Amino acid sequence: MTMKSKTATRETQRTQQSQQNEDKLGRFESLGVALADWSQRWFPDAFVFALLALIVVFLAGMLAGSRVRDLIDYFGQGFWSLIPFTMQMAMIIIGGYVVAVSPPVSRIIQRLSRIPRTPRHAIAFTALFSMLVSLISWGMGIIFAALLARQIVRHVRGIDYRAIAAAAYLGQGTVWALGLSSSAALLMASPGAIPPALIAISGVIPLRQTIYLWQSMVIAIVLICSGVLVAYLSAPAHSVKTAEWFGVHEPETVRPLEQVEPAAERVEPATKGEWLENLPLLSLVVGVLGFIYLARLLAARGPLAVLDLNTYNFFFLMAGLLLHWRPRSFTQAVSNAVPATSGVLIQFPFYGGIFGIVTMSPIAAGMARFFVHVSSRASFPLLVSIYSAVLGMFVPSGGSKWVIEAPYVLQAAKDLHVHLGWVVQVYNASEALPNLINPFWMLPILGILKLRARDLVGFTALQCMVNVVLVLFLVWTLARTLAYLPPLLP
Repeated sequence: MTMKSKTATRETQRTQQSQQNEDKLGRFESLGVALADWSQRWFPDAFVFALLALIVVFLAGMLAGSRVRDLIDYFGQGFWSLIPFTMQMAMIIIGGYVVAVSPPVSRIIQRLSRIPRTPRHAIAFTALFSMLVSLISWGMGIIFAALLARQIVRHVRGIDYRAIAAAAYLGQGTVWALGLSSSAALLMASPGAIPPALIAISGVIPLRQTIYLWQSMVIAIVLICSGVLVAYLSAPAHSVKTAEWFGVHEPETVRPLEQVEPAAERVEPATKGEWLENLPLLSLVVGVLGFIYLARLLAARGPLAVLDLNTYNFFFLMAGLLLHWRPRSFTQAVSNAVPATSGVLIQFPFYGGIFGIVTMSPIAAGMARFFVHVSSRASFPLLVSIYSAVLGMFVPSGGSKWVIEAPYVLQAAKDLHVHLGWVVQVYNASEALPNLINPFWMLPILGILKLRARDLVGFTALQCMVNVVLVLFLVWTLARTLAYLPPLLP
């Protein structure tokens, strides 16, 4: 028998074993596995969604009465309009990655990975930490949970690798935008970052009117509980589609996390220059200076005013510098993080082009009139929630999509006297939903786990089905507890 025929025979046996195993699954498990199998065959790349969004908006501009040559100009003029924001989003990924792979956090991940004992518990455990850490930083949440999943599969056998990868990504599709790194909430609380055309409509919306609302915290708690439960129920109790099935964890490649992550390597200095690269004093001095600055900023502006995108990124970079201790370890971690930002760097300019078309053409004003016409003060949050989730399929970025959507959504909210901060949170709760289907933000986790988006989407789509119902009900019900507040102009 030839080598090729032997390989084909093994593949056939593995497929038959997988089919036999899946025939024994329960109804909820079968749905998750069926969706996972479908998505592995049919799901496209994230960049395709960005191009589709641009074409759809361009056609909408034509239908709104704009000339083709004007729309082309709007696209070109807006293409680079989100560059500062693009850099801020890339730095969130880098800062979160640097902290997540630092030696102290790596040791925490290794200890946590030994807690679960069964495949289902391991998947639910990963889902819980993915969501909890994403409330602190969505960039750190993605990397932390991916590294946790990679370590857990070394200790617990029979875990469906697709299911635990989907669980590791869950924070990005549920509660991240309700937490401290919410792009929309931080943007609206940062006067210097809000585009002039938007600030004239909304003014500044402080964080106490967005992520610190008790209503927002209720949504976060419900989604965390739901996410863990669905992850547990949909996970196969034992699967043949493990890490080994995907060829990810061959025995000779299994190494401790410290050896896998170059950021944690210890290299003996060979020259004076390398000695400086490994001198902890440099990191210590600069890190301490950075935290002194943050303390002064906190004392001067208070805990709510100080939390904007630049300050947030500054904190994570200073924390990463201290946690890595040696400058060489820090720079290696940054180098490893940069590939994870590629999707942001290439797609955000196209979203900027979409923003240019939306704001410079009659689309924005027309959409505002549409929202006012078809909704009331009571139904407006529900309509915004549905619209934000649908638009998120084409523009999978909480920050750049908010810049596109905010001008007409907030204008309509003002006209209907709906709490502006709650509109931001309705958006935050809803825009995360399509992240469970659109593969854009899966890119960093896919690189770590060596999977494709289609491997995850089946299980994340099941989470999306449940969360859509919960989010729509909660944003509509809780809106009744909030009164309108006029814009706070800087």
